[in-house]
Amino acid sequence: MRFEKGAEVIWHDRKRHFGLPISFYRYYLVQKKDENGEIKWVKFFRHKGFLSAIIDEINAYRCYDVNLHISLADKIFRTGTIAIYSNDESAPLFHLRKVSHPYEVRDLVSNTIEAERKKRHVGITEIQR
Repeated sequence: MRFEKGAEVIWHDRKRHFGLPISFYRYYLVQKKDENGEIKWVKFFRHKGFLSAIIDEINAYRCYDVNLHISLADKIFRTGTIAIYSNDESAPLFHLRKVSHPYEVRDLVSNTIEAERKKRHVGITEIQR
């Protein structure tokens, strides 16, 4: 997959079936740095397709929650599905389905989101009833 010049892939994986990466779903976590080495942006990308493609992206600072789901079959094949909730209108729920090492990926995603939100001074207003 092509990204902007100077963009760096932090993490990537494919959707897995029975633990094997035999799928046309690819996931990326990409960051772009400016000339000073400061991180300009961090985005999640989901690439679906073989002959034709659908590419979704979400800015990390727009995400506010991460959920990990691991079924019995996922435990057997060491995979899991990570749900990323965002306030992006086109993709309010962004799934990274059946990725390997789900606990490490969840921690990476969560830490990246927190760092981006802190850097951009983005907060969530919570109302308790």
